Amino acid sequence: MIKVTESAVNHLRSLLAEQSAAAGKGLRLQIAKGGCSGLQYEMTLDERHEGDAVVPREEVEFFIDAESADYLRDATLDFEEGLTGAGFRILNPNAARTCGCGTSFEPAPPA
Repeated sequence: MIKVTESAVNHLRSLLAEQSAAAGKGLRLQIAKGGCSGLQYEMTLDERHEGDAVVPREEVEFFIDAESADYLRDATLDFEEGLTGAGFRILNPNAARTCGCGTSFEPAPPA
């Protein structure tokens, strides 16, 4: 499935600590049509849904729906803080190209 960095785990833990109703919630990663490259990443705090792949890491969970799982196979989720802002970032080996902002991508053709 996906790899999750320590930085991403720590940031999700912080986000959930700020939520009054965080029990059972985790970070949902999914792929939707849109963005400047055809597909875009979407992330929300959500509960597990039937059929989700679950990536548990140090008391927090990351959820991926079945339709998004192929696009995210072997990807890495990280959280970065920099001069231009902070946020979750996906390093995706399944992307043929990625837009400059890093939120959308064009999938590589099937091998």
